[in-house]
Amino acid sequence: MKFNLRFLFIALFICTISIAQNKGTISGVLTDKEMNNEVLPFANVLVKGTNISVNTDVDGKYSLSVNPGNYTLIFSFLGYESVETPVAVKANETVVINQTLSSGSYTLKDVVVKSATVNKQKESALLLDQKNAVSFKAAIGAEEIARKGVNDVANAVAKVSGVSKQDDSGNVFVRGLGDRYNVTTLNGLPLPSNNPANKNILLEIFSTNIVDNIGISKTFEAQNYADFGGANIDISAKKFSGSPFITFSIGTGANTNVLGQDHFYLQDGPSYTGFKKVGIPDAPLLPYSYTTSWDRQENKNVLNAFYTLSGGKKFNINDESSIGTFVTGSFSAKNKYTEGYSRGGITSDGDIFSDFVRTAYKHNTTTTVMGTADYKINNKNSIFFTSLFLNSSDQDYSEYEGTNQNFDGGGDATQQITGFIKRGTFERTQLIVNQLTGKNKFNDQWNLNWGVGYSISNSAIPDRMQNSFVYAPNAIDYTFFTNSNINNHRFFQDLKENEIAANVALTYNFKKGSDDTYKGKVTVGYSGKFKDVDYDMEQYSFFPDRSTISFPKEDIHHVDNYLDPAHWGSSYSNRIHQEYNGNLDINAAFLNVQYSLTERLSVILGARLEQLTQNVYYITTTVPGGDSSNDSKFNILPSLISKYTLTDKQNLKFSASKTYTLPQFKEKVPIIYEDVAQAYEGNPNLYASTNYNFDLGWEFFPKAGELISVTAFGKIIQNPINEMFLNSSSNDISYANTGDKGTVAGVEVEFRKDIFEIEKNDNLKTKLSFDANGSYLYTNQDLSNDKVNNENDFGANFTFTESKLTGASNFLANANISFLNQFTESKDISATVSYSYFSDKLAVIGTSRVGNMVDKAVNKLDFILNTSLTKSLKLGLIYNNILNPTFERVQEQGKVPGKEAIGDIIVTSYKAGSDLRLTLNYTF
Repeated sequence: MKFNLRFLFIALFICTISIAQNKGTISGVLTDKEMNNEVLPFANVLVKGTNISVNTDVDGKYSLSVNPGNYTLIFSFLGYESVETPVAVKANETVVINQTLSSGSYTLKDVVVKSATVNKQKESALLLDQKNAVSFKAAIGAEEIARKGVNDVANAVAKVSGVSKQDDSGNVFVRGLGDRYNVTTLNGLPLPSNNPANKNILLEIFSTNIVDNIGISKTFEAQNYADFGGANIDISAKKFSGSPFITFSIGTGANTNVLGQDHFYLQDGPSYTGFKKVGIPDAPLLPYSYTTSWDRQENKNVLNAFYTLSGGKKFNINDESSIGTFVTGSFSAKNKYTEGYSRGGITSDGDIFSDFVRTAYKHNTTTTVMGTADYKINNKNSIFFTSLFLNSSDQDYSEYEGTNQNFDGGGDATQQITGFIKRGTFERTQLIVNQLTGKNKFNDQWNLNWGVGYSISNSAIPDRMQNSFVYAPNAIDYTFFTNSNINNHRFFQDLKENEIAANVALTYNFKKGSDDTYKGKVTVGYSGKFKDVDYDMEQYSFFPDRSTISFPKEDIHHVDNYLDPAHWGSSYSNRIHQEYNGNLDINAAFLNVQYSLTERLSVILGARLEQLTQNVYYITTTVPGGDSSNDSKFNILPSLISKYTLTDKQNLKFSASKTYTLPQFKEKVPIIYEDVAQAYEGNPNLYASTNYNFDLGWEFFPKAGELISVTAFGKIIQNPINEMFLNSSSNDISYANTGDKGTVAGVEVEFRKDIFEIEKNDNLKTKLSFDANGSYLYTNQDLSNDKVNNENDFGANFTFTESKLTGASNFLANANISFLNQFTESKDISATVSYSYFSDKLAVIGTSRVGNMVDKAVNKLDFILNTSLTKSLKLGLIYNNILNPTFERVQEQGKVPGKEAIGDIIVTSYKAGSDLRLTLNYTF
């Protein structure tokens, strides 16, 4: 019996070898027509009528073995037209079949690609990913970003339905909900803030050359951070794919407002590149001890400049293992000039306490260096490393001329309240992010995704300076105005944020079907972040002796001559020091269960169990002995997402969830932040809001790159946080939980359509496409005087008993029309006209019969032209903000009962100017 078994094994082994030796091989390379015939990784190659399939590797190569015979190969990739090719295979021979894929007229049907990764730079692939997902998804990829001529992440996100960007602050609003309601992440891990006033880092400081795609999730899922009400904005760092390359881009341009000025001024000290940081001198209470001048300096570099250098290459370790590397560095410098009203302290009768015309000269820079390494250990395990360094700077030199009721100059009644203020502000942010993420596939059922990150943010205002002037007693000359600490000062601020974050998710697929796919999966994981915040500010205020100092008006810009040892004499100065430090710790466990109840209906049930601790300790001028504001809470946060497939082109989706919104550290600290015309003060009694979120959406995908969708959404916000005027003559602004409930309801519509597409010889095409999206939003919240009075150290006397939510626009719209004409495989021209609009949005809630402060509606029109002259050389022209609208913030006094005759009063106004930009890009 033993002999017979041994004989059987030997016979089977010989037969197996014989069969293998009689097989033939099919191999080749797939290329991507949409990306100038670069190799196409992770595409699917299937032998028709069999279960034999393989995916192309990172170089687009594939190879499979079959018995001799005649076959048909099916080449496919998400969002691309499948191609069938006949092939004859002979024993012991290799047949080479190379194939090019394109989007063509491909209709969006479900394509099952095992172990494949979507190329999320492409519009069509992102749309198909959106279609196949059970959850709500929206994204903008590198391909669409380039087509629309977007240079920074904030403007890229603003192209997505329901999203708008506020130009003066850089904040992004999603469905009318601003900074406090959004979450910003890089590769799924949180990013620190670069400004004590903001929860999120300003997206406009990220250049789009680091971006593979940006996902905007407007519905909550249990694996995401739950301090969420608007959207989770996730930036996916760019990975290397295709052939090795080096790309250099250079650009220049100008702002039309800047070109219209004979002179362009900035404060002394900061460098052109934005790296220089001025320190506090040894004797800071002496105004002449500073190494920087009090006076403005003329800047000759008025043109905008843009430089980018990028490169990528893959290093093969063995047949299964490789490392794809991508490195990019960029620098941009932009100048702006604005002129308009800057007013504050407007009373219920329309009297203006502070009434200035402001001229502002601005110089902004961004320097970015990022490297990524995509280590493919084998077909089941990979690690992705991202390292990012960013330096952004903002210089703002502003001059204010007008009246202030506190001014006490010489001359007649008008001259006595007339004066001049100059302020130079330099803000610099340095951000360092290091992340390591990984994917491990143990088998068809078990998968592990994980990520860890450490980020450091240092945001500083080094050496802000301000001088204030009024008429001297002779009513001809000028002298210093010295009424308060803010009038003549040097200011130094430092905000440091260190954050450690970790995510891990273990997934188990269960209930395998006849088609080798699983009907369900369970994901269990941990999500945590630990943030430490340290804020410190020093202000040195100066009070020159007005009885001995006066000068002609032109010497306002030669203050160094009067703040010198010879003039200081009996003058005096003082120091103000304020600080706070805090921590935000989140530890969460989450569970998601996804299951296909039928072939058409799938659901995801989720739960997030989260322990949250937010502590802050502060020392301020109003609390010199120090105090703290501490909160700790355990949250149970459920979520439900469902998808019903109406047809192979249509989906119906529903989502419901519970989340929360935290107050920011600055909002909880009673520090007074003084601008020239407006002051802000924190409130240590603030606490988190609770959000209940609902979405119902219909999606229709006619073909690749096309979409029609309608989404209705609603939110109930318990104890919403808002900005409000304090009951004071100066109308300072603070923060409070202003009522018991806020309600949000709205609808979003998105439309993407190819108007026509003409296929020419050699697969070249001429194409005209159109996309548009619009959102209508209704918001309402109750305003309770009793609630604010009982919960805070200050009172409230709201002008109205209800209002919109702050930051909410009733209507948002974006529209783009794009034309592409391909002359050859390496020569083409494309043009895009892009339009955006947002309606009025509430900024500050009025009290004591003072009307609400509202940002007025704005239209924006851009034009983008790109042409490929050769395979390596490209030119681009961008004309931004063609309409150059006036940005206005008004106090709606005319809507206050009994004050209708006063009407709207302009608080701030300016025109940003149009921007022209010419770029040249060369790829080696």
